[in-house]
Amino acid sequence: MTDPKQTLIDYLQSARDAIVWKVEGLSEYDARRPMTPTGTNLLGLVKHLASVELGYFGDTFGRPSGIQLPWHADDADPNDDLFLTADESREWVLDLYRTAWAHAAETFAELDLDAPGRVPWWGDDGEVTLHQVLVHMVAETQRHAGHADIVRETLDGRAGRKPEDGNLDETYDWPGYVAKVEAAARDASGDV
Repeated sequence: MTDPKQTLIDYLQSARDAIVWKVEGLSEYDARRPMTPTGTNLLGLVKHLASVELGYFGDTFGRPSGIQLPWHADDADPNDDLFLTADESREWVLDLYRTAWAHAAETFAELDLDAPGRVPWWGDDGEVTLHQVLVHMVAETQRHAGHADIVRETLDGRAGRKPEDGNLDETYDWPGYVAKVEAAARDASGDV
């Protein structure tokens, strides 16, 4: 029987790894540029996830990391954690993310799944357990991994959970498939 805590940690790490590979091999511009009307960008997703992991697996359980996150200051723009400034490097944000992982690993090692914590930014619903927060972060990281999938595929056509993802058939007729989906959408809408 699998250890439930380790199962959650493994799923979280799989999503973390997917996020990191999405920025590999891209130019500095492509790794940073906004790809949606709301500004979604790959390195911004890394910065955001590093930030929230430090909070959820640190502060929530009385284990602050001591790392200053100025984008969380009261007077900061609420989206400052979703992009890198020109002086914040790719290496810096990836190091921050890996530091958040290491800090989280200490929390995982020290606490059982039923360990209580408090998420102050959740208000009255802030009383949580490590189990709840692990599930929350698996969901959050996977959600952002999905964003990263779409952004990376839009940038250079690379898709999947990891490089050379065996779950994505490279020999499949993707242009033919896209044409079939487009035709079905047009037929359903009456735009023939």
